[in-house]
Amino acid sequence: MMQILKRIPVKQVLTAASRQKLTEQFEQDYLRLKQECEQLWFEQKKLEKKQEFSKMEVEKRFSAEIQKRKDKMKRAEHLLGQLEILPDDSELVIDEVDSIVTVEAGDRYEERMLDPQIIIKDGIVIRAR
Repeated sequence: MMQILKRIPVKQVLTAASRQKLTEQFEQDYLRLKQECEQLWFEQKKLEKKQEFSKMEVEKRFSAEIQKRKDKMKRAEHLLGQLEILPDDSELVIDEVDSIVTVEAGDRYEERMLDPQIIIKDGIVIRAR
């Protein structure tokens, strides 16, 4: 027997209530990430002025962190765009979680590794498939 860690998407069924809640959440995430980028940039400039740190090393370290946040901002923008165009009752991937899948000798691998998903509607899990 072996246990495997697998990423599983969490999908939200869009309703008027969930659309409003998700819009607020993604907008808040976007603004928070933007603020973090500005703070990191400020800290980077502050450290670059100090003689004890290499300007290139500081820039390398901070630019990686800023880029991570910019990527998350792009995802939030994409999700906001999806909320605008998708009709009610559509499913939107809002998160991913880790799950443990147990595989034993004799199992059909394809069946064990099928595309599992968690489906949520208005904050309630309606399917775990």
